Amino acid sequence: MSTQTAAGRITLLEETLAGAKAEGRAALIAYLPAGFPTVDGGIEAVKAVFEGGADVVEVGLPHSDPVLDGPVIQTADDIALKNGVRIADVLRTVREAHAASGKPVLVMTYWNPVDRYGAERFAAELAEAGGAGCILPDLPVEESEVWRKAAQLHGLATVFVVAPSSRDERLAKITAAGTGFVYAASLMGVTGTRASVGAQAADLVRRTRAGTELPVCVGLGVSDAAQAAEVAGFADGVIVGSAFVKRLLDHADDPAGGLDAVRALAAELAEGVRKRG
Repeated sequence: MSTQTAAGRITLLEETLAGAKAEGRAALIAYLPAGFPTVDGGIEAVKAVFEGGADVVEVGLPHSDPVLDGPVIQTADDIALKNGVRIADVLRTVREAHAASGKPVLVMTYWNPVDRYGAERFAAELAEAGGAGCILPDLPVEESEVWRKAAQLHGLATVFVVAPSSRDERLAKITAAGTGFVYAASLMGVTGTRASVGAQAADLVRRTRAGTELPVCVGLGVSDAAQAAEVAGFADGVIVGSAFVKRLLDHADDPAGGLDAVRALAAELAEGVRKRG
């Protein structure tokens, strides 16, 4: 793959986020785990979310010990792992979702599977599949050089996660190392839908922006259009995961209904990020 082609993939992510900003709105970023409810079903779910209005999708690499993920995503990961999902299936999901939509698809993964697979190999294969980058929630910046070099070589964004507990000097260090955007966890804890997104999120976005020009996108807790509008009022992107996964779990016996449900939720959230609460 040429450097020019690789660089174009980061540009797609950057242009997507910049395009949403130019429209006076936040970007809608959805999360779905690969292999859930099946590999084919997971691919169709990502396509449905894009059809509903998502700008970017994070494809999760299921992990047996997902420390950041709440019970909804853990349940989906367990199903995917019991079905034998592999990294090849994650890459296939990225490839087919990107090919069908032409939109940015990232992988969200804990570091251990990538480290075992080989950072250079994973980066090369993700880029070949059309991936836009990786979100690595448990990889400390201080230990990220191997991955960041491989990602840069293949034109992939490296997205780090910041939290309300992150001090300003820590935020500056993390954002200086990251590319694409910054993932701001809206509150301390694991993923999952919540009645309120939390006032900490706006303060975290403000502090993060003070040290970077990267877009700051907020996740953990957003589940409906009203919350999406609230977050869109102060963030560059709204990240939604558990709410989509729950729709699929609620339609376990009706795969077509599950696809309709996530497509409809994406449409509701896409409308929400355009209202900017």
